[in-house]
Amino acid sequence: MKLTIELDDNLNNDEIIIKCNRLNSNVMDIEDYIKKTNSKSEQIIFYKDEKEYFFPLNQVLFFEAFDKYIHAHSINEVYQIKFKLYELEKILPKNFTRISKSTILNTNHIYSITHGITSPSTIEFEKSHKKVYVSRFYYKELKEKLKERKNYEK
Repeated sequence: MKLTIELDDNLNNDEIIIKCNRLNSNVMDIEDYIKKTNSKSEQIIFYKDEKEYFFPLNQVLFFEAFDKYIHAHSINEVYQIKFKLYELEKILPKNFTRISKSTILNTNHIYSITHGITSPSTIEFEKSHKKVYVSRFYYKELKEKLKERKNYEK
């Protein structure tokens, strides 16, 4: 892959052009990254006990809708946020994926998956007692994400 950066004083707005002989997953990943980086999404602020917290998204295990609020779970804590799940889906990085109507998971923190044939699959996290459940509807999408990640890490 070749990368070229050209400076042009006559441009009013930055312009990104991707030239490729075919559309593949690498090109799609670059496009997705640029869109998310360029989007004017708000900083996610985490709230707990009248305090605001600012920390990297990679510390979040999962987001969960519960009792009219959206909660962000880290290994030991639970915070509230001021986004809806559908809004989070638009702004979160690719390692986050929906696993049920009420949960978005950070796939980088999966420690184990117990597949249930007649019941939802259970996901556990390392160094945490927390568990989440993958509905059968979202299970295939989760497996695809994990497969993509595995192929990307090679």
